[in-house]
Amino acid sequence: MILARSTLAALALMALGATALASSDDAWKAFRADVETQCLAAAEPMFETATATVDPFGSESYGLALVRGTARGADAEIMAICVYDKQAKTVEIGGELPAAE
Repeated sequence: MILARSTLAALALMALGATALASSDDAWKAFRADVETQCLAAAEPMFETATATVDPFGSESYGLALVRGTARGADAEIMAICVYDKQAKTVEIGGELPAAE
């Protein structure tokens, strides 16, 4: 009887852990999508076309992304750093950097 209760308790904890892990994965996925969307929108004045590479988790306080693409009004490939404030959910874009060769 004690073994059955222990097994049942262990299974319940495992199920709760799996649910928490799924929520965490979903939350990180939503975080990355928000960083990408906001960074691309903020960088739009600098870029004709752009893509964002998002750091999967960012730092403790900030989401981070590297935005790359074609400069607006030019043929040059450029990049810029985007910083997303996790608490305020706002972004700032750094200055134009030459694309790495």
